[in-house]
Amino acid sequence: MARILLVDDDRQIRDMLKLTLERAGHSVVEAENGVQAVSNYSADTIDLVITDIVMPEKEGIETIMDLRNINPSVRIIAISGGGRINPDDYLNWARRFGVKHTFTKPVKRDLLLEAINELMGTECKQVQ
Repeated sequence: MARILLVDDDRQIRDMLKLTLERAGHSVVEAENGVQAVSNYSADTIDLVITDIVMPEKEGIETIMDLRNINPSVRIIAISGGGRINPDDYLNWARRFGVKHTFTKPVKRDLLLEAINELMGTECKQVQ
């Protein structure tokens, strides 16, 4: 299974997604903003990143750009609940930076796990 870096400033979202990912057999490294995410990515072996877009200290788009500078082939999934604009607008920016899978919050677990499967080229168990 994958080692996933989960980046979101909302503790409840992180807890819910972490539980979903761990139940599916993945290990999770957490970060509450983009600054921590880039640091954690550089210090650990990460297979895939799931990042929120609207965060303090370093926004998700900036984080995606920094991660792409470190590793152009990094696998990234972007999520957003919106902010000053519609979440789809934020996610469109993420797609412009090579993010293949994007989701609005609340994220549907089965779709998230399917996206991880596709990006990792594996099949993980579905969470009930």
